[in-house]
Amino acid sequence: MTRDELILAHKKYLFPAVFTYFQEPLVLDHARDQFCFDADGNEYLDFFGGIVTISVGHQNRQVDDAVQRQMAKLTHVSTCFVTEPMVALAERVAQLTPGGRLTRSFFTNSGTEADETAILAARLYTGATEVIALRHSYHGRSAMAMAMTGHAPWKLGPATMPGIVHAHNAYCYRCPFGLQYPDCGVRCATDMEEMIRTSTSGRVAAFIAEPIQGVGGFITPPKEYFQITTEIVRRFGGVFIADEVQTAWGRLGTNWFGIEKWGVVPDIITSAKGLANGYPIGITVAKPEIADAMKGLTISTFGGNPLATTAGKAVLDFIEQNRLRENAQTVGDYLHAQLRQLQDKHALIGDVRGMGLLAALELVRDRKTKEPAPAETNRIMELCRQNRTLLGKGGLYGNVLRISPPMNVTKSDVDEFIRRLDRSFAQQKSAA
Repeated sequence: MTRDELILAHKKYLFPAVFTYFQEPLVLDHARDQFCFDADGNEYLDFFGGIVTISVGHQNRQVDDAVQRQMAKLTHVSTCFVTEPMVALAERVAQLTPGGRLTRSFFTNSGTEADETAILAARLYTGATEVIALRHSYHGRSAMAMAMTGHAPWKLGPATMPGIVHAHNAYCYRCPFGLQYPDCGVRCATDMEEMIRTSTSGRVAAFIAEPIQGVGGFITPPKEYFQITTEIVRRFGGVFIADEVQTAWGRLGTNWFGIEKWGVVPDIITSAKGLANGYPIGITVAKPEIADAMKGLTISTFGGNPLATTAGKAVLDFIEQNRLRENAQTVGDYLHAQLRQLQDKHALIGDVRGMGLLAALELVRDRKTKEPAPAETNRIMELCRQNRTLLGKGGLYGNVLRISPPMNVTKSDVDEFIRRLDRSFAQQKSAA
């Protein structure tokens, strides 16, 4: 089909809720490394990586070769049988998790399923039912995941459930208490105790949080936030679930997991996305005593399938062999420095935040009032497309540009990205 035929068929046969970026949807045809190509053969520098999913480059040869070899042997048998790829990946992940005690894995197909599994395990382990999530969070598209999500645009239908409450997140740029860090005493974190005492029964099952909030606009907390909140939650009987769907596998630089940046060891980790570089996978990793609490029978028909777990192991091998965690730190620091220079140049950029190869620009119409600029954000997105650059969008007000290139990009890639992004901002300003 032609590009126009594909766009029409997409509108006709898919749910309207399956949104696309841009006024005229972009039809992508193929990709390689850090580049995507549309149906007309135009090349785009991809600095969003399939929503933080392409961790080691599009069509990574080492990963794809491993999957093709596995495809010639065994593609599917379900979790009712033992397979080498599933066991090998579970063993490798157990060797990487912080603290040395998160050693039991449950494989699924997505971050949504991973989070659902984590909540179930926490409830069975603690005997409690109430769950604390964060405002501005995103945890997936199932009914429970949407109920935990603290982000109205991503809640469809009656997306609320009894027993789920939302604590303050650490959104320093828009502090709900009107304070400034560090003089604030991290009030958003210490508020957790009062929130538990007033908004729950006082006995909680779990606290689930993203180390850096993804869809919320890569909101990055101060270093004390998780140390304070997890101590409070554990005092009230809950376990801490680190939702690492977007932050794991070295993307934040140096460490395998984002939560390690905050010096906290969680009780459960969930992840997906970048683990398999685009192959469908989800993983819930827990301490043995928590995993043991899931008594009875359960399966995941496609979770842990030989192809996805082969891809996952190959991705981790590639990251290790090519020192991509170190690259994410070095190139990420360079990227953030270049983005701060853009902020000095363009008044529309109110905040630069993130860590490693996870970065965000929050766009505002006035830096003093911090009035969100969603229309201008959409215009920048369109101009970036015209300048053959892909990046994402997020934030409660739709005014945050999200940047998450593959972890093997170079400083020269960053230079080219900054040139194109700078041009887009200049074009937006001249047209305003």
